[in-house]
Amino acid sequence: MSDFRRVKTIRSQVYQILRDEICSGQYAPGAWLQEAELTEHFGVSRSPVREALRQLVADGLLIEVPNKGVFVKEFTPKDIDEIFDMRLMLESYCIENSRKSMTSARIQQLFDILSTLERTHGAGDLEAYTRADEELHNRIVELGDNSLVKSTYDRVRSMNQQFRVLSLTSHRRFDESLTEHQQIIHALALRDVATADSTNRIHLELARKCIKEQLEARAKK
Repeated sequence: MSDFRRVKTIRSQVYQILRDEICSGQYAPGAWLQEAELTEHFGVSRSPVREALRQLVADGLLIEVPNKGVFVKEFTPKDIDEIFDMRLMLESYCIENSRKSMTSARIQQLFDILSTLERTHGAGDLEAYTRADEELHNRIVELGDNSLVKSTYDRVRSMNQQFRVLSLTSHRRFDESLTEHQQIIHALALRDVATADSTNRIHLELARKCIKEQLEARAKK
């Protein structure tokens, strides 16, 4: 393996681990990510760590402050509104176009995800449920069959990951979310895009409201 390919592979591994740790809350909003400490932590050279940090800045999960360093982004209510406004636009476009792209294989994928959502909800496994939730919305975007929409959504999704779990912290919202997902999936399978879109819009608006309430509660502590 060439040195370039080896470094690129290490960078990818460092990037994925850091991304997962940021999204899971292991690094708090505002935390300073220092190259030297990360280099020692991962046991690698500075180059792959530096490249991973640059990618995470581009993803919107970190911010780079000149002459100070790289920090975990602290999302504001305005950030949440911008992210959810974009999600609403992109997901509605994809649902509208799902009539043309829906296949029996894609319908089966949706019902496989639904089975996972129902199983993890029944077990009270919020982390696994959240992963299935993310997969469902990724599948919805794939139904748009538009590579530019998909790449734009991937960036929005990265920013959304850090606080996705906040939208399901109450038992009531956890239960409501499952019902909404069931309705969305059944409507998509029936090619009832109007119902799928309206239910998904309600779903996203309720998630937006819950996340903003959680952030406001945190700010008061």
